[in-house]
Amino acid sequence: MTAFFLALAAIAAASPQATAPVPVAPLIVSLDPVSQQLLAAHNRERALVGAPPLQWDPQLAMAAISYGPTLAALGRLEHSPRASRPGQRENLWRGTSHAYLPGQMVGSWTDEKRLFRPGVFPAVSVTGNWLHVSHYTQMIWRTTTRVGCGIYRSSQWDYLICRYSPPGNTDGKLVP
Repeated sequence: MTAFFLALAAIAAASPQATAPVPVAPLIVSLDPVSQQLLAAHNRERALVGAPPLQWDPQLAMAAISYGPTLAALGRLEHSPRASRPGQRENLWRGTSHAYLPGQMVGSWTDEKRLFRPGVFPAVSVTGNWLHVSHYTQMIWRTTTRVGCGIYRSSQWDYLICRYSPPGNTDGKLVP
């Protein structure tokens, strides 16, 4: 599995379309088991709030995994510049290499729902800080239709990077 994600990273890094806007046409792709698990975890949460299911977007996945080497070099989580991903939002996760399953990785984002309160973004957290629920709100954002994710492994860490389009977490919009 590591070779698959590393191969995706190499392809994505070489691809000039890695940061290009993604098409809006519905995509039908055959997903590998990890991608299926990541998509299913997102869509389970969306179903719980009545949001339509996301479609897997391989271009978003390629763009996401291409950011993995940068995260590994940084050794910490830091969002990619928005200018490098127009029309996209990004969720990031990091954990000990080979210690977590894909569902557990996404589960850290879904755990934020305990602090979530429906409302108008950004006033959607019981703590008063929207950053405490921002991964979760992006996952369930009603007008987001596509997602693509990749897991990048370094010697110490696994990085999960998910890209979403159209972007969510927009001020003044109702969540969910």
